[in-house]
Formats: sequence, C-alpha cells, structure tokens
Amino acid sequence: MEQTRIAIEKENQKRLRHQIQLSYQTALTRNQVQRGLAGRPWVTWLLVGSCTLLWCFTAYKTAQAAGAHSLTAILHDIANNGITVQNRDDDALSEILLQYGAKDNILILHGQYWRFITPIFLHVNALHVGLNMLNLLALGIFLEQIMGHLRYFLVYTITGIVSIIASFYFMPQELSVGASGAIFGLVGAYSIFVLSHRKAFPRGGLGAISWLVFIIGLNLSIGLFVPNVDNYAHLGGLVSGCLLGWWFMPMYRWSNQQMLIDMHRLSKRWPLVLLTLAGTLMLAMVAIHLSGG
Repeated sequence: MEQTRIAIEKENQKRLRHQIQLSYQTALTRNQVQRGLAGRPWVTWLLVGSCTLLWCFTAYKTAQAAGAHSLTAILHDIANNGITVQNRDDDALSEILLQYGAKDNILILHGQYWRFITPIFLHVNALHVGLNMLNLLALGIFLEQIMGHLRYFLVYTITGIVSIIASFYFMPQELSVGASGAIFGLVGAYSIFVLSHRKAFPRGGLGAISWLVFIIGLNLSIGLFVPNVDNYAHLGGLVSGCLLGWWFMPMYRWSNQQMLIDMHRLSKRWPLVLLTLAGTLMLAMVAIHLSGG
C-alpha cells in the first residue's frame, strides 16, 4: 500500500509538472503567433512613444521658461539638464511639470485627482526618461506578448496609479513623476508568473527567482543612495504588481473539452477587474482622507 501511495504521488507530481510546463510554454507562444497588431507589442511602443514625446514637449517648455528662445539655446538647455538638473533651471522644471500633471499633494487635496494618473507619463530629464523607457521596452515587449494587450495595459496603469497613491501618502512634500512605479508593477507581476510556473524552470526556478530578487533589491537600494528617488512609489508599484500578477497573469489548464484555457483571462475574471478598479479608487480615497482631504 505504501509503495502504491508513493507511486501515485510521483505520478501526480509528474502530471502537475507537465501541466505547468505546458502552461508556461503556451503563455510564451500564444500571442506571438497571431497576425497583424494582435501579435505585436503595440501597447508598449505606444507607452514608450507617448512618454518620450511628452518629455520632449516638457523639456522644450522648461527651456523656454528658463529663458531659452532660439532653437540652439533650447537644445543647449536640454543637454545641460540631460543628466543632472541645474539649480538655475530647477524652479522652471518644477513649474512645467506641475502645469502638466506632476503629483503634488496640495493640488490633489484641492480636487485635482487626475494627478494620480498623469505623473506616470511625465519625466524629469533625458536620463530619467531614457532609463525608464529602456526598462519598459526590455520588460514590456516580453510581458505584453505573454499577457495580451488589454491585461498588460490594466496591470501597467493600475500599478502606476497605486505607486502615485503610495508616494502621495508617504512622501507628501515631494513632487513626483515617472513611469518607474508602473515598471516595478510589471516586475512584480512577472515575479508571480515565474513563481507560479517555477516547476517549468531548471532547479525549480531557483535561478530565475534569485535573479528577480537581485534585480528588485538592486533597484530599490538605488533609492537609498541617490537623492530624489521615490522608493515608496516603487514599493507601491511592486506590491500591487504582485497582487495583480496573482490574479491576472496567464495560467493555462485543460478544459473539459480538452482545450487549453487561460483561467486568468479578463473575460473569465471580470469580477476581479471590477474589484481591482474599485479597490484602487477606495485606496485613493482613504489616502486623501488620511492626508486631511
């Protein structure tokens, strides 16, 4: 009897491992074989293009506000602030970022609630937008093909908003902009995907999980040494990304019709989508209330 039980357990483990491996491979390839825009990571490219163009516009307006008017003077001012914002241009930059949607607690408490969304599309300088967009391209193209366009956009946007809510509550005096909170959200969602499919990786996914922990720790540690890095926004994005990853990252299982079905697709989990939207709204309302709004 004991040998029979052990044999059954081994068979069940083997079946589970095969199921997880199949789910992982299907998630990697399902959207890549589609034709046209359906198989292209167009949401990622749209986000990258929007953030880059918006930074070009705010950089141009900042240079003008700082006193540059000719094209040469404007380009010179943008280049001077490309890596480190010069002290003489700091006020002009803050004014322009505030004008176009940066997170500012006073303005949010006065009813400008759209500032929970707009900061994730704004950036300070060329270094800021460049690093964020490179990270978004490297991770986003891969994840969009795994998740699909709508689910990917949902996770990116919600985790970005939660990151701004975290910054609003924990760093009330700071002006905050940047897509890094949403990018941390994608990292969190992907971490859950790897954890859920760890049996599809060599050595139970230990190497992949260790690498993710190292990358997350390295990026968070930067905020401890580099000024003006909003780690609360990063943590807000990461934690909410892990939660949404648990709910929405692909998980394929055999149906009764012997077809592979994604059990976490939005059409099947729409109540969780509504709960996510309502929960995000509630989180923002609680943060506003606790902050004196």
